[in-house]
Amino acid sequence: MSAPPTIPSPPAVPPPAVPPAADETTADETRADETTAESQSADARQKAVPARPVEAAEPVRAQMRLWPADSGRTILLGVVLLVLVVISFGLGRYSLSPVTVVRILAHEVAGIGAGVQGQDRAVVMNIRLPRILAALLVGAALSSSGAAYQTMFRNPLVSPEVLGVAAGAGFGASVSILIGLPTAALQTMSFGCGLLAAVLAVTIARVVGRGSLIILVLGGVIIGAMFNALISSAQYLANPETTLPEITFWLFGNLGRASMHSLILPSMIIGVCLIVLYAVRWPLTVLATGDDEARSLGVNRTRIWAVTITASTLMTATAVSIAGIIGWVGLVVPHLARFAVGPSFNRMLPMTTMLGAAYLLVVDDVARTATTLDLPLGILTALIGAPFFVALLAKAGRQWL
Repeated sequence: MSAPPTIPSPPAVPPPAVPPAADETTADETRADETTAESQSADARQKAVPARPVEAAEPVRAQMRLWPADSGRTILLGVVLLVLVVISFGLGRYSLSPVTVVRILAHEVAGIGAGVQGQDRAVVMNIRLPRILAALLVGAALSSSGAAYQTMFRNPLVSPEVLGVAAGAGFGASVSILIGLPTAALQTMSFGCGLLAAVLAVTIARVVGRGSLIILVLGGVIIGAMFNALISSAQYLANPETTLPEITFWLFGNLGRASMHSLILPSMIIGVCLIVLYAVRWPLTVLATGDDEARSLGVNRTRIWAVTITASTLMTATAVSIAGIIGWVGLVVPHLARFAVGPSFNRMLPMTTMLGAAYLLVVDDVARTATTLDLPLGILTALIGAPFFVALLAKAGRQWL
């Protein structure tokens, strides 16, 4: 009996790979999808947010400081300004020593010492003090309003005359001289016509351009041209032997009409407007970085524009009513302040105010002492400002185009 056949065993088959649990696969895929989505979202946000301008690089908290970081330079400039004031009291055809000036001022202002009587006191208190105060007020007003306009319009070529305020104030003064009004009435008429010019320019912008800044500038050009034509008409009608030279001399810019009584109200107006500009210095700085940046920080653009235009217009009209039309101060001085402390309006304003006051004080000293005649300030500021601005154009003109 034969043995049964041997059946070969089947080959060993490896066990099948056990797939991962469904929950683990789903979790891994979900984490991968979330990582990809976050990466794409970050890239999209990085592309969507534009690069901030240089002015926005300063932290918001630093811009909101009550006193800017450049206070040391501002204090130093204030000390220099006080020294210039004392020196200016001694300059002129009737010279005075600084010691005499300090004795007179210490006695009259603070009641310190015995003081000085006679002609020296009369020259300091009645002639030079009103003129020096007028130079400080007008220089500070024109330079500060120019800096505010340049920041608001985002244009470094803008000056306080952009809305036709100077031409309107000049027309008011020309008519006052033509009909023989006193100095107080002349200042009131000049101030009122300057405000009228600004109101007309703003009205044109609101009616034609719905508040556009470009239309506002064009409206100021139109109103300024109209009032300049009216000034020429007043000069044409004036007596060539009496009133015409007086109108011409006033339009060139001069501080000889200033008196302590006539400076009371203008000093209050300029002081209040400077406080207002200082109060809106941070929102105006933010607006200069762009509308989107300002909107994200909660700045009301329309309100800040209205406050800035009102304060700057009041200061410009007041300055012109005191001293006549003095150009280039509000255009040149803000650029000097930018070179010193940078483009931020928050840091510029104190420096611009003091620089403008010192600048016009020095120019008036030159006008009083350079020749035997009292040179018009408008001529001197143009002779100084024009070459400076040519150099400024050569250095930074390509950045403005």
